[in-house]
Amino acid sequence: MDDITLPDTAVDDWGVLSDGYAPWPLGGLGETGSVAATVSFVRSGDQRIIHDPGLIRSRSAVLGPLTERGFSAAEVTDVVISHHHPDHALNIAMFENARTHDVWGIYKDDQWHSRMADGAEVAPGVKLIQTPGHTEQDITTLVLTKDGPVVFTHLWWTATVPEEDPFAVNADLLHLHRERILGLDPILIVPGHGPAFEPTSSTPR
Repeated sequence: MDDITLPDTAVDDWGVLSDGYAPWPLGGLGETGSVAATVSFVRSGDQRIIHDPGLIRSRSAVLGPLTERGFSAAEVTDVVISHHHPDHALNIAMFENARTHDVWGIYKDDQWHSRMADGAEVAPGVKLIQTPGHTEQDITTLVLTKDGPVVFTHLWWTATVPEEDPFAVNADLLHLHRERILGLDPILIVPGHGPAFEPTSSTPR
């Protein structure tokens, strides 16, 4: 497994547009509960990137903060999804002019460009890392900011729970990739279903 290298260039801007959430502890089969992905934004030069536009309480929860940053949905150039679960991918189509990036390739209109994500650059300062564990197709987005590296990932749901992902297809790999990501000394982790957090010695590994 190759070491992870940081991008050479810092991005121009980034932020969380909408904090995600999920019920914990989980209910039983057949129960209904609210769940939302953490949706983020990155700007690097002329590229405007949305990460994980999945389930949200309303489209305005994402489009409102995006507009406050000075951009419309039509101006988004790229969408990255951490994995293929609908709670992270449902609203890709809001960004009609964007390319979509996942573990296998880049997609736009009827064009499918195959490439594996590990080490792929989405934009200057933004690269992808394959981090299977939650699913076999999980990727982490590594963003170099002026303050240091930030990672968008589903290796963690939130800052504290669950310590053991109940849906992980491979818990050993998930823990391995948690250690790899923490080894980058990120200033912030943007998890799948919660606010961004600073990793500490108590962060689940």
